Amino acid sequence: MGLVDDQLEHFESAGVPVMPDGAVTRSTSANGALLVSDDWGDGPAVVLLHGGLGHGRNWGYQVPVLLEAGYRVITIDTRGHGRSTMDDRPLTYHLLALDVLAVLDELEVEQASFVGWSDGACTAMVLAQMRPERVLGVFFFACNMDPSGTMELTEFGLALQRCFARHQADFAALSPNPAGWEALNEATGLMQKTEPNFSVAELNAISLPVALVLGENDEFIKREHMEYLAREIPRSELTIVPDVSHFAPWQRPELFNRTLLAFLARVQI
Repeated sequence: MGLVDDQLEHFESAGVPVMPDGAVTRSTSANGALLVSDDWGDGPAVVLLHGGLGHGRNWGYQVPVLLEAGYRVITIDTRGHGRSTMDDRPLTYHLLALDVLAVLDELEVEQASFVGWSDGACTAMVLAQMRPERVLGVFFFACNMDPSGTMELTEFGLALQRCFARHQADFAALSPNPAGWEALNEATGLMQKTEPNFSVAELNAISLPVALVLGENDEFIKREHMEYLAREIPRSELTIVPDVSHFAPWQRPELFNRTLLAFLARVQI
């Protein structure tokens, strides 16, 4: 079964494995921010978009597996997250999608598959709506497409506490503005409370392959919302990953990675 870290004890203490050698790291100036990306390999492009308050190196269990499978792998630190900067404008998923496009243009990536986790999933879907010709498919993990899809969080469970602690420590270590944690937390929270707001018609118009993936015990996203998305997005398929929550890529990475690789194999043909 491999690693099992359901309560994120290992993640809090040790994080994820160090990224493989050989990455080309770039800083892209776009939309008032400096966006840092890492780029490995030379196969079909897969772009990994992390969740809110995290950073691109959170994909440490996934990058080596994707490289071994023959993909070119690109991770991006979202504006204000990790090593990237941000300006004073509010965070929106549209702005984050524009940032991703700017990075892809600099990397000369015309088309890619997108793997989004939480906020990264929203960003990937907005990008697919804006520029479908740049997107082969979206692996949409643990997110909503309108505010009704989220559950009210009444308490921080142990896994969530450990995740938050690790994110805060990583921010202090990586950010060019380590004093900006509270501002980022506030800006991210406001975006999550008010966006995205896709209508049924907009969901119906998504013509790309979409894997809708949710942990059985997700702390934030309603299962019925994902079922609704599966009904309304024409080329979508819903997968419920057993025994994991919002943090499946860290809790049981082998299980998560099998689901991810199966989707990429379908859309990269």
